[in-house]
Amino acid sequence: MKNKIFKNSITAVILFFTIVSFPQDKSSSIITLDLFYTKIKSQKNPQIIDARGPEEFALNHINGAVNFNLESKNYAKSVAALDKSKPVFIYSIGAGRSVWLANELLKNGFKEAYSLEGGIANWIGNGKPFYANSKSKLSIAEYNKIIADNNSVLVDIGSQYCAPCKKVKPILETIKAQYGDNLKIVEIDLEDNPQVIADLKTIKVFPTLILYQKGKIVFKKEGLGDLKKDVDGALAQSN
Repeated sequence: MKNKIFKNSITAVILFFTIVSFPQDKSSSIITLDLFYTKIKSQKNPQIIDARGPEEFALNHINGAVNFNLESKNYAKSVAALDKSKPVFIYSIGAGRSVWLANELLKNGFKEAYSLEGGIANWIGNGKPFYANSKSKLSIAEYNKIIADNNSVLVDIGSQYCAPCKKVKPILETIKAQYGDNLKIVEIDLEDNPQVIADLKTIKVFPTLILYQKGKIVFKKEGLGDLKKDVDGALAQSN
């Protein structure tokens, strides 16, 4: 009966994920990157869970992590294999699935379960060790050259699997149509360029937008916000 209830709750959360994306709300299970990393390092064999889809996990993940696909029929079996007396460290693309899973584990008798604030974006974006199945298409040297060779550069850093990141794309098209060659737009996705994101050591969430002018950062936006208005205002001030 207990397993049936657990399965039903999993089905409900999967349905919820198909409708909306989770906000980065402050849950008791969410901890900062520094604390998450410190706690992991204190464990001999840390239980690290990647709560993203299997295709995301295959592309990149935290070293030593195992994939808990919430849609898998083996999900309950995977949970049962964990040691309830030891901490469980969970992350996802942001802090949606990981928060849900951490809270579920705590409800079901686990002593400690932590969700990483900012998810995989925060981990890789601050240069922590990770696995990637392919080399980045863009190097940090090439990135820096683009910044140096163009007067104004707008960089969009995100992931193909990040719902808010997808909302940035049509806005970028509008900006591109308005400014043309006067503004260089660079789109960097985690799936193609994890090492560049790691080398920047300044990304905490997806999406992150950075506007450079003459090689210097004019603004850095975490999340969508009013991107068009901010770009227009910054460029207007420079003219």
